[in-house]
Amino acid sequence: MSSTRSLALDAGAFVATSSVLSGFLTSVSVSDVLAWVSIAGFLAALVFSWQRRSDLARYVGSGSWILFGLFWLTMVPYYYTDAQSPIQTVLSLVALPLCAYTGYLLYNGRLSLLTLTKAVAVMGLIYLPVETIPFVRQWLIETTATQAHFGMELLGYSPGINEGANGYQSRFDFDPNETVTGRTTYIVLACTGIGSMAIFGGLIASVKAPLKRKASAFVLAVGVIWFLNFLRNVFIALASPYGWFQYDALIYITTTFMGAPENRTSFLVAHNFIAQSLSIVALVGITYMVIKILPEILGPLEEALFVITGTEYDLYDALADLDGAPVGEEAVNPGDD
Repeated sequence: MSSTRSLALDAGAFVATSSVLSGFLTSVSVSDVLAWVSIAGFLAALVFSWQRRSDLARYVGSGSWILFGLFWLTMVPYYYTDAQSPIQTVLSLVALPLCAYTGYLLYNGRLSLLTLTKAVAVMGLIYLPVETIPFVRQWLIETTATQAHFGMELLGYSPGINEGANGYQSRFDFDPNETVTGRTTYIVLACTGIGSMAIFGGLIASVKAPLKRKASAFVLAVGVIWFLNFLRNVFIALASPYGWFQYDALIYITTTFMGAPENRTSFLVAHNFIAQSLSIVALVGITYMVIKILPEILGPLEEALFVITGTEYDLYDALADLDGAPVGEEAVNPGDD
């Protein structure tokens, strides 16, 4: 009898485990698999490089760059159809040839690209767990929504928060009868700023420099990104329901060229046009501030520019000419400050 009960319990546990595993596997997309495999390949290439197995590092790294480009290609439908983001759609399309070219250069012996490879690997290690682990993603999204709501309260608005389309407490509960467009917004992972934080985390981790300066640069980057992202979320959350951009010319653009309903114009203008354009400016500004603390990150940036343009750049000298300070010397001989 006890043996039968034990078998029944084991069978039940097996069914439950299989159910959880099946649910997990069905939730894993092709994009997730490509991202994880490419990041794992980058890390393997770095290990081989550390072991002085340069040929193996080149082969594995170059293949991983191609997989990384395919990952970005799979994101094009989402950015074009769901996010309706022209900037992100174009960047995702361009990513495949750029990643393939990076792999080609690495395969043919440009080992300096391993620093850029390390930067991307660390970016992935920061971003992918948040993207693929549900409870981490939920915590970050709901925390960001709460912070944005607090920002709106400072301006005299208190719509409350309820469940968004993603199943999280992330939707701002504006009364449609009291707003211009009758619409509202909800926070998604892209609204948390984790992508930009991962970029700088990867760049900073990829270079050799005193820990104190690396930590200072990281804190600065994350702090500025968080603050600007906070302002961005509050801006979009208010612009959408209150119709800040419901002008005829803008309505014509969004309805004719983007196929959007008229009352979605303010959201698209605030989010896709204004916020995303300013985010590029912000990234450039944050990069400049980080370089002042940690000029070593100019190394992987030079490699990225070479991939894009095919031209060798000396950003150390360029910044020295711009600022009148010997940036190159500080980066080569960073000291122990």
